[in-house]
Amino acid sequence: MAREKVVLAYSGGLDTSCCIKWLMTEKNLDVITLCVNVGQETDDLEAIRKKALASGAIESLVADVREEFANDFLTKELAANGLYENKYPLLSALSRPVIVKHLVEVAHQYGAAYVAHGCTGKGNDQVRFEVGVQTLDPTIQVLAPVREWDLLTRPQEIAYAQANGIEVGATKKNPYSIDDNLWGRAIECGVLEDPWNEPPADIWKTTADVADAPDEPETVVVGFEAGVPCSLDGERKSFLDVIEALNVIAGRNGYGRLDQIENRLVGIKSRECYELPGGLALIEAHKALEDLCLERDLLHYKLNLEHKWSELVYDGLWFSPLKQALDAFFASTQGLLTGEIRLRFWKGTCTVTGRRSAYSLYDKSIATYDEGDTFDRNSAAGFIYQWGLPTRVWATQRLATGTEGRI
Repeated sequence: MAREKVVLAYSGGLDTSCCIKWLMTEKNLDVITLCVNVGQETDDLEAIRKKALASGAIESLVADVREEFANDFLTKELAANGLYENKYPLLSALSRPVIVKHLVEVAHQYGAAYVAHGCTGKGNDQVRFEVGVQTLDPTIQVLAPVREWDLLTRPQEIAYAQANGIEVGATKKNPYSIDDNLWGRAIECGVLEDPWNEPPADIWKTTADVADAPDEPETVVVGFEAGVPCSLDGERKSFLDVIEALNVIAGRNGYGRLDQIENRLVGIKSRECYELPGGLALIEAHKALEDLCLERDLLHYKLNLEHKWSELVYDGLWFSPLKQALDAFFASTQGLLTGEIRLRFWKGTCTVTGRRSAYSLYDKSIATYDEGDTFDRNSAAGFIYQWGLPTRVWATQRLATGTEGRI
């Protein structure tokens, strides 16, 4: 009798390699692995594919989704100016939904009743994978081997791998846990678990130390069409190419490092470090263009919704109805967000030094204090009188009743 199938999100690392054998022996399943390329630093993808087969998988698939990730996922992040806790651009929370999408598609293609991931029981990613899969197809069951097995330490995992003929590679543990994609890198664990420790120099890979950054500023003009970056210094580029280019430009100028305490969905405060040179720069540029082109009330209301959008995505609700509705709202604000923003990078900073758009709501004839001013100053007194009427009535009543200052 043929065994049932499981599609495993596979990175080629020790955890997911052990997951292959564990799913085969403990769950009696045929394993199909899927390695999704979202722009992460990785060994040769063909080598990863072959390693999965050598570890016992019946099929090993690799999907390069970088263009899809940029065009269908990061565009929504940018439209929302997505900053979790108003601090950092979402990172792992953005790549998990595209991985989940492809896991479910492969499960349908191969008739698999299960999908599996290699997440631990302490992090956010287990939520993102499982809720995402359940939202796209509630009939698929999700397995989490690392939450279930008895391999509690890295030496135990290595021994398990060696006993089962799984290629281990270097056995010295990297002291850090790193997740990355084309939007940036997340680093935790090791000495970072003490929030008083300064991040060691060896955690940073894509950003220069400020002391080593160039002494002269570097200026870049980012072009946008309908809210999506489409050029650098007048040269047309895909969104993916813009991200990759800005990662290099901003990174070599020492811009894009974050060190923070973050509130995980599972209730843990976690110390996290991030490198997001291109992502942070693009959000700065995008915000500057919105300041120029969006009407005041819309801009202010959108800001409130951006915070909610970021929470939903961080909490694994990418495919939820509310998040999709917010996407539709944000998309409606981006249609005329076309123009150019000039950024200056210097010694760890990114400064907006210019902005222009055919759809700019900035009117110099109204804003100027120089000749050509068309603003009607005579209307100001009446406006102030009417605007302050509610609070003036309140203050008068409180004075009359001896309750000054009371609400």
